[in-house]
Amino acid sequence: MTKLIYLLWPRESMEPAERRVALLERCAPKLLETGARRLLMNVDDDLVTAPSPTPTTKWTDPFVAEVSVWVADVDTRGALEAILMDAGFDLAGYRVREHVYTEYGGNPHGGPRDWPDGERSPYVISVTPLERPKRISKAKWMKHWFNRQGPMSEKMQPRARYVRNIVDEVLTPGAVPYEGIVEESWPSAEHMTNPYVFYGARNRFELVKNMWIMGQSVAAFLPIWKITSVTMSEYWIRSGHG
Repeated sequence: MTKLIYLLWPRESMEPAERRVALLERCAPKLLETGARRLLMNVDDDLVTAPSPTPTTKWTDPFVAEVSVWVADVDTRGALEAILMDAGFDLAGYRVREHVYTEYGGNPHGGPRDWPDGERSPYVISVTPLERPKRISKAKWMKHWFNRQGPMSEKMQPRARYVRNIVDEVLTPGAVPYEGIVEESWPSAEHMTNPYVFYGARNRFELVKNMWIMGQSVAAFLPIWKITSVTMSEYWIRSGHG
């Protein structure tokens, strides 16, 4: 199967609860009927309890949802995209290769998934698209992401799930040509808002040290002023779980 990721922006003003209803109740059943073999919806809805881990600047344009669709035939994507657009969303689409670094239950920060499809995850999700600066070659950029940033952040931070999506193709006109999209799951809002917890620090010295390590690594391969990270609720509509 092929994984497609769509980042969504409402075409007109839409309250967080409206986004949730539009995607879960109106779009999800149609997407499944139209060929989605698996379906994950991460939504910045009214149930989100933590702010974005990165500030919004004039260079960022926060999306309100990330819809991941697994399909057997990529040619069906036009019908899938029409469902999302008819619900009032503009979208940026990407064909990706998924690399699950840590699954639920894969480290001490969370247990194996035990909630059914369709139910909101008990975790807080952050979704971050990654843009490669032109000054860095693709090979060097990938090496830093996979060999430095991923392992370092996994060791330091208390996240329960970590997924790296490599963008192989930009599907929709005008979409930012991201190289990757990261999905991270955190046990609670405090794990994102308390700097000592977020950076895995036991005291002020470790906090400063870990913040410096993280800052240096991120700045080495991403344009910090353009990073957009959105906090969301996670809904596995059809996962194949269990």
